[in-house]
Amino acid sequence: MASGSIRALIVDDEPFAREGIRLHLERHPDVEVIGEAGDGRRAAEAIRILDPDIVFLDVEMPEMDGFEVIDAVGVDAMPPVIFITAYDEFALRAFEAHALDYVLKPVEPDRFARALERARTLLRGSAGRALDRRLAGLMQEVRQRKKYLERVVVQKEERLQILRMQDVDWLEAAGNYVKLHVGPETYLIRATLTGFEERLDPEAFLRVHRSVIVRKDRIRELEPLLQGDYVLILSDGTRLTTGRSYRARLVEFLSEGTD
Repeated sequence: MASGSIRALIVDDEPFAREGIRLHLERHPDVEVIGEAGDGRRAAEAIRILDPDIVFLDVEMPEMDGFEVIDAVGVDAMPPVIFITAYDEFALRAFEAHALDYVLKPVEPDRFARALERARTLLRGSAGRALDRRLAGLMQEVRQRKKYLERVVVQKEERLQILRMQDVDWLEAAGNYVKLHVGPETYLIRATLTGFEERLDPEAFLRVHRSVIVRKDRIRELEPLLQGDYVLILSDGTRLTTGRSYRARLVEFLSEGTD
């Protein structure tokens, strides 16, 4: 940390989110933003090359998330981290358990300032090894945990809302987002459908198309089409067409009902 200045790297796949962190940091003249990264691979490379004093690290990013960035860099080589998260309930519990700091999106100035002050204290002291142990403990928990989401936090207009995954009828790919269908309501989360699928309980959810995942207990009827495909009719009347490459999964699902 040269000349008393804290050299910061901002990592988030959303440009507006990175700009928001920059604006928060403008209120702290002792912090210099030395770079930004919009995905996990560039983040790992930037940490190695730029050697920042602190990293503001988004947890949820497509392809390579914040935890995978730490794995790629290595716990011993990671600078202090302030995690940025929008909805990951597991992450919040884990950060608190391991005394690692985070801020929740949308970022509040007071909470941001408190997290930054803790980072300043850490950088001024000699607690590096203790930080390494805390970060190593977090990563061990991440690797061992069951990656099944139970709840997500979504933004609806100006409010944050908690959704239980058991209330979600089906999920749909929508560009860089996943659209959650809950009865007549829909909610967007920035993620890939494949990445989201990895966090879902396979006993409860079934991918039936490259763009569609459905909750199994919402399937009411199956209407056969040509060449082994189906139209799934959900309990609310929604009709979803299956994809040919997901036929084996559907056959396995159908066999579950004959045991």
